[in-house]
Amino acid sequence: MRDEYENPLNTRYASKEMRFLFSPQYKFQTWRKLWIILAQSEMELGLPITQEQVDELKSHEKDINFDVAEAEEKRRRHDVMSHVYAYGVQCPKAKGIIHLGATSAFVGDNTDLIQMQQGLVYVRRRLMRVIDKLSEFALKYKEMPQLGATHFQAAQLTTVGKRACLWIQDLLIDLEEIEFLIEVLPFRGVKGTTGTQASFMDLFNGDEEKICELDRRVTERAGFKRCLSITGQTYTRKWDNRVSQVLSGISQSLHKFATDMRLMQGNKEVEEPFESTQIGSSAMAYKRNPMRSERICSLARFVMSLETSTAITQSVQWFERTLDDSANKRLAIPQAFLAVDSMLIIAENISTGLVVYPKVIEKRIRAELPFMATENIIMEGVKKGGDRQELHEEIRQMSMEAGKVVKVEGRDNDLLDRILKNPKFSMTREDLEKILDLKKFVGRAPSQVSLFIENEVRPELNKYNDWKSVDAGELKV
Repeated sequence: MRDEYENPLNTRYASKEMRFLFSPQYKFQTWRKLWIILAQSEMELGLPITQEQVDELKSHEKDINFDVAEAEEKRRRHDVMSHVYAYGVQCPKAKGIIHLGATSAFVGDNTDLIQMQQGLVYVRRRLMRVIDKLSEFALKYKEMPQLGATHFQAAQLTTVGKRACLWIQDLLIDLEEIEFLIEVLPFRGVKGTTGTQASFMDLFNGDEEKICELDRRVTERAGFKRCLSITGQTYTRKWDNRVSQVLSGISQSLHKFATDMRLMQGNKEVEEPFESTQIGSSAMAYKRNPMRSERICSLARFVMSLETSTAITQSVQWFERTLDDSANKRLAIPQAFLAVDSMLIIAENISTGLVVYPKVIEKRIRAELPFMATENIIMEGVKKGGDRQELHEEIRQMSMEAGKVVKVEGRDNDLLDRILKNPKFSMTREDLEKILDLKKFVGRAPSQVSLFIENEVRPELNKYNDWKSVDAGELKV
């Protein structure tokens, strides 16, 4: 519809897979799955439920009669009971045992946890794809010298590949956090209205062993390794915040990566992909704006802000629960997942098509290298019979003069020419070229890249295979 607000995460950015995970269809078919699991487990533990009723529920698990549910919700103002009613319309034989003993949080909270767990698996896959692409890039350019920067000022040389490893390292930390959270994220299970399981005590005539077994069976069938032993009406909203923290962490890492890309593109050293028909500016036709990286930064700020929202929600839950979490959760959690999914799609696109300009990189190095090589030049002058202190003062003065030429007069750095003309150094151009061999200034960067990829990155990527078959995702705009 063109006359209503559309969420751009749906229409412009996120993958179909992630959009479906937080869609009404997935949500309500999961509610029905949980009602089936509950009924089946209750039947097995002796409640008066028949296999025929369970089979009827299964036959309508995914064909949701949304029109009936929506009409009933307008009348009842209760989403869960509206869907219980709609399910009963399709399953008249099982109508009386749907939602037996449960409260709204049974389907609502448990579905939230299922969505978050599956969402983390999706994010892990895309994150691993980005790490893999950046690792290929790092290995390819592990030996290419690049001007390092601290405080965004010229510093000792690094390599293009080594800089990429800084991004990968951050993403590996995020991957570790995701892996841990997927393992420990619990299921709420069947706990009743305030978490005491009082309704199930009535259903099972006080048989606590059966109630515990019901909890265990429902949890296992839902695909979780453990369920919470203590809840109020809801699971503690700290779990929402923990998920938000992980998604925020990924956003921080991607923002850093994208910011570095924007700076390098501004220096014309490394650029993100730019299609042949792409327009950089409506007025300045020559421009190649880093729009993909800028989009990552924009979405990352949004996700980082959502972490605060889930933290506040957790902090204001009164006693066993209040409903001021509901509207917030409907926004904060799905949108955080959709935005992170979007960022990872863009990051993979960038990482796959990075364009490196070696001549520009070398030119920038050559403009700064004479200053960085002064200590090496002094040592070579001493070898030729010079006095270390005297040479230090000479090169200090010449460096100041050369700096003035660069900053005030806007001309090229002429420090090397000054050194060649200074008889106290006794230097030839060949001497200086040997001293200024760029490979001597990158330290162990190339081997650091190789060892890092081999010892830390590849073992993590080899833990899973599901990320390899995931498509790269569509970059819509």
